Amino acid sequence: MRYLPLILFGVFLNAAAQLVLKEGMRRIGHFAFNWANVIPIGLRIAFNPFVFAGLVIYVVSFVVWLLVLSRVQVSFAYPMLSLGYIMNAVAAYYLFQEALTPTRLAGIAVIILGTYLITRS
Repeated sequence: MRYLPLILFGVFLNAAAQLVLKEGMRRIGHFAFNWANVIPIGLRIAFNPFVFAGLVIYVVSFVVWLLVLSRVQVSFAYPMLSLGYIMNAVAAYYLFQEALTPTRLAGIAVIILGTYLITRS
């Protein structure tokens, strides 16, 4: 439990990276993968500041996760990543107006219960 703040920081960074990448792709918009637009879309993605920031956050989260794995059993740490699903669902509700349906809320409850049980073992 001593490393829980470090684990949660890594989970937070991972979730934040997803949200920042989502914003970048929202700004780029829907596109089809085909040979005709590989370069134009690839350049738009490569030079999108949100996509770049999301990748930077992922790199930092990876370094933090390496620190976690050097200190904690993987069977304890890895299931904690599921808390990122909760963070993303709640943040997406507020940031992107994505639905938090009763089914999603039930799934969140299951994740919370499962993560609690793993931390108690």
